Amino acid sequence: MPSSAQLAELLDPATTALLTVECQQGVVGEDSALPELAREARESGALGNVARLVAAAHAASVQVLHAVAERRPDGRGAGRNARLFRAAERLPVQQLSGTRAVRVAPPIEVAEEDFVVRRLHGLSPVAGTDVDPLLRNLGCRTLVVTGVSTNVAIPNAVFDAVNLGYTAVVPADAIAGVPSDYTPVMIRNTLSLVATVTATEDVLRTWKREPQAER
Repeated sequence: MPSSAQLAELLDPATTALLTVECQQGVVGEDSALPELAREARESGALGNVARLVAAAHAASVQVLHAVAERRPDGRGAGRNARLFRAAERLPVQQLSGTRAVRVAPPIEVAEEDFVVRRLHGLSPVAGTDVDPLLRNLGCRTLVVTGVSTNVAIPNAVFDAVNLGYTAVVPADAIAGVPSDYTPVMIRNTLSLVATVTATEDVLRTWKREPQAER
């Protein structure tokens, strides 16, 4: 775990952004297409911690981005080159553009200054989306990655952020995947090699100490 001084340097509100990954109704909500993942996100406390981090980011003037995965009703442009994509087509809840399924799920609150970045293809919340140019235009150098799932989207986001030159910070208790014992293994053996792993409380303390930054 990084020291409080190291975190303070990494998490400067003027150069930091918080990314929530697929924290949408159709994924982590009550009517999820993936009930096992939704249950894990809630029962582990990860979703609640994401909401706490978002609220703290708003208070500290840290830019928040919400990455949402969706598809057109006609499926145009969506990939079929992976088993995951083909399985998603058969799920009872579809992540269709404009529907409740692609709204950010409570208890996370979306502020007017937040960006909601939607993608119609691929596995990454970062590659091939507006996330990178938005971060660069805002002068961000650190990306705090939260949400689901540690099976696919979270490692994609972390690796892509690092490959693009950002420092990735991962609050270990604000991400979730299935089965429940997979997340700590992924953190220990993969994410910790490329990202700064910390805890929600440490991030909250850091932003509480930081003066609000003007963007």
